[in-house]
Amino acid sequence: MTNESVQKTVLGDVEVIRVVEWQGPFGPAADIVPGAGEEVWRENEALLAPDHWDPASGLAVMALQSWVLRSGGRTVLIDTGVGNGRERPESPQFHHWRGDFPGGLARAGIRPEDVDVVVNTHVHADHVGWNTREGGAPGEWVPTFPNAQYLVPAADDAHFGKAGGEDRLVYADSVAPVHRAGQAVLWDGHHRIDENLVLESAPGHTPGSSVLRLASGGERAVFVGDVLHSPVQVLRPDCNSCFCLAPAEAAATRRRVLGRAADERELVVPAHFGGTGIAEVRRAGAGFALGEWRGADGDGGAPELH
Repeated sequence: MTNESVQKTVLGDVEVIRVVEWQGPFGPAADIVPGAGEEVWRENEALLAPDHWDPASGLAVMALQSWVLRSGGRTVLIDTGVGNGRERPESPQFHHWRGDFPGGLARAGIRPEDVDVVVNTHVHADHVGWNTREGGAPGEWVPTFPNAQYLVPAADDAHFGKAGGEDRLVYADSVAPVHRAGQAVLWDGHHRIDENLVLESAPGHTPGSSVLRLASGGERAVFVGDVLHSPVQVLRPDCNSCFCLAPAEAAATRRRVLGRAADERELVVPAHFGGTGIAEVRRAGAGFALGEWRGADGDGGAPELH
């Protein structure tokens, strides 16, 4: 897959559009999923490389992407990337980032004013950045999507709203302006968007981390945000990413989400998987295995992981 790509598929009555802003080696795999030993990566080298892992460098391959759902006559945007021109001193890869997220939406036929609902699965820098854009005055940030309702997990809003350091910067430029514009809606537990889509709390990665479930026309999918960062975590669900704030809770949530996906045949759609971006999960003994990969263009057929 190339950078800045757009792919589409349909699940039931819902059109699913994948907008990839960037994809490539991100950081050492041993640092991103520190609990997974190198042997797990090596045993699955033929399947992880090159879409999820670069064996030569040991770097995990990841994507910066968003998902757009056209459901019930409305346009729903899941997560909004890093945003441009942000002060992120603790995250060099995102500091003063310059990408073309609006261009990706445009290539998918979506204007900012077309978006009806923005879902922030959680309040991390790479999931809320394009909530806002630069306004007319220096240092002014205004909502990028003027007609949208922004769904923000209440627990994350409370946590990051009083955080310090870079988390405070993220909240100040990407979440607080949405509140000031009167477009933020806080929720907890469950929040139904329409007859096809429902948000559910999935805490651990952050206090308010959430997943979005799609059920339409006999087809199901779960957009899991950062419950998963790598396919290795399907094989080793007790292994958290280095970004999880509550490790025990994150691992329990991961097992629960994967178990339901396997039992109810939900496609699993993580925020940062490279390759085709959509996976089938099934139970394997006491754990889980990946079945076929399915692309946002409807293709599939890659072999399973071990």
